[in-house]
Amino acid sequence: MGDLKAFMLPSVEDTTKEIKVSNRFTEPFVIRVISQETNESLRKKASHPIRKNGTTVGEDFDTVLYGKLLLQACVASPNFKATELCNYYKTQDPLEVPGRMLTAGEYGKLIKEINILNGFTDDPEVLADEAKNS
Repeated sequence: MGDLKAFMLPSVEDTTKEIKVSNRFTEPFVIRVISQETNESLRKKASHPIRKNGTTVGEDFDTVLYGKLLLQACVASPNFKATELCNYYKTQDPLEVPGRMLTAGEYGKLIKEINILNGFTDDPEVLADEAKNS
């Protein structure tokens, strides 16, 4: 039996990383790690029951909504919920801000960095690229 103190670590949600998504932005984006508890909450928000004849027969998982929720939860800066950003990008829904702010490539790069920081990928190519860029 090992020492239980070895498993009593600070919250993972304190871990952040600055990334440059594009030269268009003068400030870096700050992304953060989320806990599995937070991830489960995001997954639950993106899931909806499938009903047939009044009975729940399964669950529908909205991957697009989950991606937007994950992005919002993991980006510490800029704050997509900021009224000024929402107004500038002409939306009342903070989940829509990144899609209006970023090019498709920038959005993909941000998602890739979030996945790496949160340990969602063990793709050797992705990890090798990360090591080269560190």
